[in-house]
Amino acid sequence: MQLHDIWFVLIAVLWTGYFFLEGFDFGIGVLTKVLARDRTERRVLINTIGPVWDGNEVWLISAAGATFAAFPDWYASLFSGFYLPLLLILVCLIVRGVAFEFRAKRPEERWQRNWEHAIFWTSLLPAVVWGLLFANLVHGMAIDAHGDYVGGLGDVVNQYSLLGGAVTLLLFTFHGAVFAALKTVGDIRVRARRLAGTLGAATVAAVAGFLAWTQVDSGDAESLFAAAGAVTALVLAVGANGRGREGWSFALSGLAIVGLVATYFFTLFPDVMPSTLDPRWSLTVANASSSPYTLKIMTWCAGFATPLVLLYQGWTYWVFRKRIGTQHIAGGSGRPGASGTTVRAADAH
Repeated sequence: MQLHDIWFVLIAVLWTGYFFLEGFDFGIGVLTKVLARDRTERRVLINTIGPVWDGNEVWLISAAGATFAAFPDWYASLFSGFYLPLLLILVCLIVRGVAFEFRAKRPEERWQRNWEHAIFWTSLLPAVVWGLLFANLVHGMAIDAHGDYVGGLGDVVNQYSLLGGAVTLLLFTFHGAVFAALKTVGDIRVRARRLAGTLGAATVAAVAGFLAWTQVDSGDAESLFAAAGAVTALVLAVGANGRGREGWSFALSGLAIVGLVATYFFTLFPDVMPSTLDPRWSLTVANASSSPYTLKIMTWCAGFATPLVLLYQGWTYWVFRKRIGTQHIAGGSGRPGASGTTVRAADAH
């Protein structure tokens, strides 16, 4: 393998890590309206990801930075073609981070309710738009002979991409429901597991249909294997959830996300942005990459920094591994406690 091939794989791994971790973050955000019955339960759900959500977003920064450095032409065409959708995602992530930090700063009902609305919508919209963008990336875009995107916003919205957006929304919400069952106690845990079971059937159908469509259009042996693995893992995750095996269900739902992202990148390779105008104009790992010297320096830096980041993030999850419930929230009746805030040990963000 050439260095540009290795960096294509590394970028795929970074996107996989991002969707695995941020996937349940988005799912929890959506569940604050779907699963939680009152203010206290919304606090419980938000507190399950309070210590880790910002660390999960580091994977997105790493994936974008690696793409910029290793494949500058890919980065340029990607951000020009998907400028408005990516801007929407960026705004959502900014508002979402502010909402997590500011929600508990004041005790007023309206203040907290507005930030909780923001958490819901800024979790739901990126979950849909990411699926829409990656579906278009696999399907191909209007790239001309100079590597420039010449299509319009309307080209991004089609039946295949809309199904891709529905798939990521369902999959992330299911992933979040399983995570909620894994991280909570009491009635909310029971309802999270029940909701995951309900979502599971719809998620399996949507994922299977989308991946079948992908295979019919442009699949190969490697992507077929990844797609089959994704559907199998998702079916097993639903079954494990039904038996109350929450740890296994979460691991398997994460494996389904891994399979979905692997299908995307197996289908793409050796292209990074297929051209729908002329296959000869497609951007590939060879013609869109940086110089071998740049890739060599990047490889040394990544080899040193990546293990440190993984160790630190793994330690964070270990420290905050315990379950939480409404009894851990001040004034557990759903109203703010005497101080108008949640327990600070749990409500770190």
